[in-house]
Amino acid sequence: MGLRNPGPDYHGTRHNVGEVVVRALADRASFKRAPRRIAAEIAEVDLGGRTTVIALPTTFMNESGGPVSSLVSYFKVRLSSVVLVHDDIDLPFGKLRFHAGRGAGGHNGVASVMRSLGSREVWRMKVGVGRPPGRQEPADFVLERFPRRQHDDVTLMVGAAVDVVRCFATDGGEAAQQAAGDATARLGIAGDAEP
Repeated sequence: MGLRNPGPDYHGTRHNVGEVVVRALADRASFKRAPRRIAAEIAEVDLGGRTTVIALPTTFMNESGGPVSSLVSYFKVRLSSVVLVHDDIDLPFGKLRFHAGRGAGGHNGVASVMRSLGSREVWRMKVGVGRPPGRQEPADFVLERFPRRQHDDVTLMVGAAVDVVRCFATDGGEAAQQAAGDATARLGIAGDAEP
C-alpha cells in the first residue's frame, strides 16, 4: 500500500513518496479501480513467484485506513503480509527503514490505517525525507515537492525502496530489514542533502 494524497496538486511531494515507490514496483502493470467500490486503485504483479496486489488509496492520506482495511478484508490478507510504504520526516533524507509492530510515529496516514485495522502489526517501508528547515511546519514541508537538486537521489532512494519490498516478498521481514540498512549504507545519501 502506497500512502498518498490523490490528485495532481500532490504529485511529486515528499508526502507522496510512497506512491512513487509503489508505482515503480508496479513497473508496467496498469492500475485499475479496486472491487466493491473500495476507494483505491490496484494492480497485480508477480513478486517472488506469487501474485501480489499493490494498491494506492484514492482518499486523502489521513483517511487511508478505510481503503486499506477494506482491501485487507476483501483479499483475505494476513496483516503480517501487509506493507505500508510512506514518507518519514524523522529519518534523514535518503535513509530507508523497514519494520513492523511500532506506533504511527506521528504519521496521520499510518495512524488511520492502524485504527482501522485495530492493530500495529503491519510492515512499514519508511522512506526518509528529512526534517523541515528552521521553523517550517512539518505539514507544509511534506506537501512541498523535492527540490530539483535532490531528484537524482530521490530516484536512487525509490529504486532501493522497491528492492527492499521485493526482498520482503521473496525472503521475508528480517531479510527486508537488513536490505533496508544495506541500501541506506550503499546509497550514501542519508542526511547529505539539505532541504
